[in-house]
Amino acid sequence: MIRDKHSGPSLPLPPGSTDCHMHVFGSLEDYPCAPNRSYTPQVARLDQWESMAQQIGLTRQVLVQASAYGADNRCMLDAMRQAGARCRGVAVIDDAISDGELEEMHRIGVRGVRVNAATFGNDDASRILDQIRDTAARIAPLGWHIQIFSRLSVIDALEGELARMPVPLVIDHMGLARAELGVSQPGFASLLRLVGSGKSWVKISGAYRVSSQAPDYADAAPIARALIDANPERIIWGTDWPHTGEHKGAVHHGEPPLIEYRPLDNGKLADLLIGWCGNEAMLKRVLVDNPASLYGFPASHA
Repeated sequence: MIRDKHSGPSLPLPPGSTDCHMHVFGSLEDYPCAPNRSYTPQVARLDQWESMAQQIGLTRQVLVQASAYGADNRCMLDAMRQAGARCRGVAVIDDAISDGELEEMHRIGVRGVRVNAATFGNDDASRILDQIRDTAARIAPLGWHIQIFSRLSVIDALEGELARMPVPLVIDHMGLARAELGVSQPGFASLLRLVGSGKSWVKISGAYRVSSQAPDYADAAPIARALIDANPERIIWGTDWPHTGEHKGAVHHGEPPLIEYRPLDNGKLADLLIGWCGNEAMLKRVLVDNPASLYGFPASHA
């Protein structure tokens, strides 16, 4: 059950504001989950996101393939077809997906591939690098990016290799920095350099994934602001709707537990971003201009 709240943010969001990180989940009958997964999702429909988005002022979205589905992207792609031109997607792929299928995904609006390392507790930098290299070779002709969900320790270990990748990179959820350790924590400098050089984008989303100081997540603010200062043109944001709870490590035996969605106020999450940005020009850059550049949204805000 989705128990989040939809209060409006303290300031109106600019036209064309984009939720760059959200998920949808269909019924288990229509969209079976991958057997090797860390959780079992409850239904979270596109129209439920739309209700929330309308109230807080979001008009575009980027659907990110949920790890529970593995490389079966049907639920995401069906939602993208329904949403139309105001939607883009980030898929998960494997060797069984053909080049023709990738081209069809591009036609629908997919613009990147996610490497889900942290979801399954994978901190093996060598294995993750092999996956990133293989993925980059397949998607480079399409002009897609690689979205990396991993910890700072992996980003730190792979900084040099990541800087040389032939495709753009996007780092999820502030690199899963530990907010209580501040901006001097190990690995954060590597993330700042990748962002500062323009090689990598970063999502300053998921404050509740890097901080335990609910509801304001005050210790996440220095992390987010340091990333903005490193390169304002490489910062994007998302709600992370429907806010999945903790799910660590892959489950190989038995039925993975039914996930609980966090009862968060999406307007308050937008307020965090407003505070981090500090002014309306920066807010527009993060919510409108940067997503348009990365995902190729049309000029119209409709």
